[in-house]
Amino acid sequence: MNDDALVEQIRLGNEAAAEELINRYYASILRYCRRHCLNVERAEDLTQETFLKLFQSMPGYQGKKKFKAYLYTIANHLCIDESRRTKVYSLENEEEIRQECDELRWIENKSEIDYLLNILSPEQREAVILRFGEQLGFMEIAKITGCNMRTAQSRVRNALKIMRKEQKNER
Repeated sequence: MNDDALVEQIRLGNEAAAEELINRYYASILRYCRRHCLNVERAEDLTQETFLKLFQSMPGYQGKKKFKAYLYTIANHLCIDESRRTKVYSLENEEEIRQECDELRWIENKSEIDYLLNILSPEQREAVILRFGEQLGFMEIAKITGCNMRTAQSRVRNALKIMRKEQKNER
């Protein structure tokens, strides 16, 4: 069953459809939230808050966006609010990041990834995390962050340039 069909079933009160939707996206939303929090428990809380807000907003969801982008938008807003409180960004699992970020293979270790992400603007950092960490397309990144597709592409491209230049300066 596709996402929109699940949403329709949830609106009709089908709890199994809600469980299916959570099972489908929980791990990826948790991974996304963990990239914004040092505290694993807080990332889990943000993940749960994401789904709570999703279900609370379900009556207003009209399917104009792709569902996945809609869900990540909710998570994005919660993570932004969290980052304003903590001002810390971290990537937890070095091996996972190396596998997910093929274009960033030149990065050696977790502390270097953290350092390079933290020199970026918040917009660039978010675009890089969504592109390489969550493997979203530029159109989805644009919808989530509220910019146009060319801006999303530009943010990623400029972030990569900054990261490569900074890494060369460190060596």
